[in-house]
Amino acid sequence: MASVDVTVRGAGIFGLSVAWACVQRGARVRVIDPNGVGAGASGGIVGALAPHVPEQWNAKKQFQLDSLLMAESWWHAVAEAAQDDPGYIRAGRVQPLADDAAVALARQREGTAQELWGDKAVWTVIEQPGTDFMTASPTGLIVHDTLSALVHPRRAVTCLAKALAASGVAFEADAAEEGAVVWATGWDGLEDMTRAHSRMIGAGVKGQAALLGYDAAGAPQLFVDGLHIIPHRDGTVAVGSTTERAFDDPTATDAQCDVLISRAVAAVPALAGAGVVARWAGVRPRSRSRAPMLGRHPFRDGFVANGGFKIGFGMAPKVGEMMAALVLDGQDDIPPDFSVAANL
Repeated sequence: MASVDVTVRGAGIFGLSVAWACVQRGARVRVIDPNGVGAGASGGIVGALAPHVPEQWNAKKQFQLDSLLMAESWWHAVAEAAQDDPGYIRAGRVQPLADDAAVALARQREGTAQELWGDKAVWTVIEQPGTDFMTASPTGLIVHDTLSALVHPRRAVTCLAKALAASGVAFEADAAEEGAVVWATGWDGLEDMTRAHSRMIGAGVKGQAALLGYDAAGAPQLFVDGLHIIPHRDGTVAVGSTTERAFDDPTATDAQCDVLISRAVAAVPALAGAGVVARWAGVRPRSRSRAPMLGRHPFRDGFVANGGFKIGFGMAPKVGEMMAALVLDGQDDIPPDFSVAANL
């Protein structure tokens, strides 16, 4: 008789969230990762849990909405089991509006957000507040949404691993696979599948980020010209990230990280005196469809949960729930856009 019901290969956010969902359903789980918890992109520092714009609705956006709405209670349960803090807070997000056209579009989205998000969150156009942790808006107006949240990725995966260990889950660098196997092996796993196929299934995209010593805990995160500026609960502010499809060293930072810091200071002058606490670089798994890739593994026995790319932490609660239903009960509710077939 097998000692575990589910073996999860990969201790990043997708692997850990699947393991957690399976444990919550009473399964015995083992997690295997030769590099340890959060060794890849999930050990980063940014952690923006931000929604897609509320328009042109599709299954991916609905999935993300469901997951973001699950997140608060999900992370609370993880924190309680771990007796640790994953850094989750739903404090919203601010985006400056550059011109009249941007204001008109944002006001239009106020209505679509009400239709699509219901009473769960709002997307609203307001005057730029005069707080220190704020970016200047050319129009004097900003979008503030109350759906966006943040989590400290490195702390979050550590917390989730503690919660799993407290629930009896064993973590191994290497071990025999038993029971159902879930392959959540990040960009290496995507490249393995690509090598086994006739065309690209997915690849890694490098990102760099920095952590600044500035305390804006509880303030909304900022999104300025593609730059995420994230005020963590621990008194630091994360800024990121780059998008690098070609790279030599997956974990090295360089001048592109300096540019991120300069852009953040230009956007939020209060950060000018903040020291750099840390720099980070890692490679995020991007599937060919750009959506998470969930379902039966196309080339191995078992299942695959991969392709979180930039939205892995936001999608994790729902990914875990859906994969646990598939692995343990054979219940396949995975949206077509997230299916393995969409990437083959």
